[in-house]
Amino acid sequence: MRIKTRHSSLAGRFQRQTNPDTDSCHRTRGKTLGVPELIAIALGGMVGGGIFTILGISVAMVGVYTPLIILIGGVLACFAAYSYVKLGVYYKDEGATYSFFKKTFPASPFAASLIGWWVIFGYISTLALYAYTFSAYAISGFAFGDSELARKLVAGAVILAFTLINLWSVKGMGKVEDLMVYTKLVILAIISFVLINNGSTSLPVLFQSQTSVNIVSILIAASLTFVAYEGFQLVINAVNEMEEPQRNIPKAIYTAILLAVLIYFVISLGAILAIPFDDIIRNKEYALAAGAEHVLGHWGKELIIAGALLATSSAISGTVFGASRQMAVIADDGYFPSILSHRNQRIPTYAIICMSALAFLLVFAGSLQVILEFGSVTFLLVSLLMAFANFRIRHLTDSSTLVTLLSCAGLLAGTGFILYYEFANQPEQLVFIVAIYVVLTLGSWIYSRLK
Repeated sequence: MRIKTRHSSLAGRFQRQTNPDTDSCHRTRGKTLGVPELIAIALGGMVGGGIFTILGISVAMVGVYTPLIILIGGVLACFAAYSYVKLGVYYKDEGATYSFFKKTFPASPFAASLIGWWVIFGYISTLALYAYTFSAYAISGFAFGDSELARKLVAGAVILAFTLINLWSVKGMGKVEDLMVYTKLVILAIISFVLINNGSTSLPVLFQSQTSVNIVSILIAASLTFVAYEGFQLVINAVNEMEEPQRNIPKAIYTAILLAVLIYFVISLGAILAIPFDDIIRNKEYALAAGAEHVLGHWGKELIIAGALLATSSAISGTVFGASRQMAVIADDGYFPSILSHRNQRIPTYAIICMSALAFLLVFAGSLQVILEFGSVTFLLVSLLMAFANFRIRHLTDSSTLVTLLSCAGLLAGTGFILYYEFANQPEQLVFIVAIYVVLTLGSWIYSRLK
């Protein structure tokens, strides 16, 4: 049962809202984002660097089975989304991941701080991933296209551009997001049709030439590409700017995931039919553009580059929007520097600037593959913790015990597959990833002690 009281002296300005397991104060919601904007935020967060980055890695690992791992990843994303939707409808808190865990386990400030640090840095890593992918496609046709410095400078420029857009206004961000997301869907649909229509081979031929791939390799590849579905939870961060959260949260999230699965599946199918595997693997940073030029000519390449730029742009914008609000909530609770909680007309100005600056630094400091793998591990772990939180209060969120347990099992298995892959094939990257987690854990512990 949800109880609301209004203080006459603050009528029309603030509203006190209490919930079982929580006692928080939120501003009256400004109803500025409808279902189209919410779907755009979620879809923009997912269909970003995703298909354009994971394609080369997937084809290198499982070849013709790439569309299959896209479907498996989609199922895993639906399992992860189930708990987010249930918790989001129950708590209705823009802090999302962090706030859900804090409110479900109120006696553990370190747990709240830890998940806050993990999830925010996960978003920062995806911002870096999207920005790097944007730059790789944007300059792929120039003589300096293979220059790492040029890619990183362009990545920094696009992060700056969407930082300014998000600082502009909530409504302005929503309209820009709508335009980018729905335009890119049209372009990606055209790309898919053109690739499939110009396929130089067939699935039976590809299966005949495919070397043996075991089920473990398929599951590892599906787990590694989980980051391509990260972003659906950004809808919950906009709960203070949406209408009817109990209806629009599940509608926006599940619609966005289904659309992402469809887009990824069709594009990956078209790519393996039309582009030689060697081209995809060799030019993994901009595989679709490099391969399409030989198949579709100059205009085909330009079309794919346009789709990639729109996809990564909207992903950057949507991620900055949602994650900055979550960072502001965490800072307001004392687990980040307090300045990050400052808002100017509901916009968390310093949180937006901080996230963008850290993403820019990560672009310069990290490699593309490490960023991708760290992002997948982080969001699998965080989604697992959300499923566990939902299981604990399943009687309050009206959740299915079976579905929640299946979610926990699937997300735990996905995390294990990635760690096994890193240990067996790239132990130095595993050390780097573990070192990042150690630093994040130490920082979260310090702030939890200070609080």
